[in-house]
Amino acid sequence: MNIFLLGSGGREHALAWKISQSTLCSRLFIAPGNPGTALCGINIDISVTDFEAIKKCCIENAIDMLLVGPEEPLVKGVQDFFKSDKSLQHIAVIGPSQQAALLEGSKAFAKSFMQRNNIPTAAYREFNGENYEDGIAYLQTHALPIVLKADGLAAGKGVIICQNHVEAIAEFELMIQQAKFGEAGRKVVVEDFLSGIEMSLFVLTDGEHWVLLPEAKDYKRIGEGDKGLNTGGMGAISPVPFANETFMQKAIERIVIPTIEGIKREKLDYCGFIFIGLINVNDDPYVIEYNCRMGDPETEVVMPRLKNDIVALLLAASQKKLDEVKIETDDRTAVTVVAVSGGYPGEYQKGLPIDGLDLLQEEDAIVFHSGTKQENETIVTGGGRVLTVTSFGHSIKDAAEKSKAILEVISFDGMYFRKDIGYEFY
Repeated sequence: MNIFLLGSGGREHALAWKISQSTLCSRLFIAPGNPGTALCGINIDISVTDFEAIKKCCIENAIDMLLVGPEEPLVKGVQDFFKSDKSLQHIAVIGPSQQAALLEGSKAFAKSFMQRNNIPTAAYREFNGENYEDGIAYLQTHALPIVLKADGLAAGKGVIICQNHVEAIAEFELMIQQAKFGEAGRKVVVEDFLSGIEMSLFVLTDGEHWVLLPEAKDYKRIGEGDKGLNTGGMGAISPVPFANETFMQKAIERIVIPTIEGIKREKLDYCGFIFIGLINVNDDPYVIEYNCRMGDPETEVVMPRLKNDIVALLLAASQKKLDEVKIETDDRTAVTVVAVSGGYPGEYQKGLPIDGLDLLQEEDAIVFHSGTKQENETIVTGGGRVLTVTSFGHSIKDAAEKSKAILEVISFDGMYFRKDIGYEFY
């Protein structure tokens, strides 16, 4: 099969790395890709939302399957674009329809879906410019802390936890009246705050059947001890120690199965990954959010632990045969640690040379590129999250120590990484 993968981050490098190991993959193309994905296939300089250019590339390269990495093309309807074009209809698209992608593209849609399907989540109300004054009154008497979420995609920055009513009202005004998050925040979901520890479930579904991939937990805060600003993710672990058989059974029965049944009942066209962000509240799972693709940096620990041929899995999903599949998982622990640019998640420099990548000969460890660029013979920084190192170990501490040791060999000006990923489980 010829496979086309959309995206350019660490998630896509991990997917490309896994796909390239499959005997079912003849040729792999990645758009736009990065220097890491170039080691696994052929990079094509196309934007993930340039559907006409993607179409042209698919036809020219006899593509059999399109795997969509990031959320934006899904929310903008790439699956619908392929299904409505006769020259593309033979291509299997791994990713939901535009309507189904609202599970990620609209917080209000997702909350309403959970409510309709009796899926445990925090109580909520939604507000916009029309009922703005009702929102102010609601916030003034709401229990603290208060969670405000921009309804649309806001590049991972649209969630604010407010510790007092003045802050909540000020942020509410900034989002709806001042367009703090652009159109994404013109509608705001106000949620009760749930106190607990978070983790991520990854489901692959063909719209009827489903399989559960290895679970993970990511670390979003920039500072050690989970302090400071939120980022796109500073590291991840898999498996998650508290996700024992009892907890996972609750998650499957109360969340995974009702989610798939809801997708079927509401006739949402869904073939692809569902990322379920959970919170463990006193050993009971609640849904924080849905994403309609794999997570980053969680993919960098999930793919290494997945023993199955990923292309065989995706093929089974496209043929509605996931009920014939059994997931096999590596028993070892995987920890990924993200190296970021100095100043991230605020302003940071790009184009800084990265040293030490050619010195790495470690077993049980993989470097995944995220925000990197190739300039002549040199790999340089090209984003806030630059690269991740995933290592296997017998424990979280063991795997984390291996990843940190490798990051001590790699360097670029201002490089920073958290030295405590997985710390609460040491």
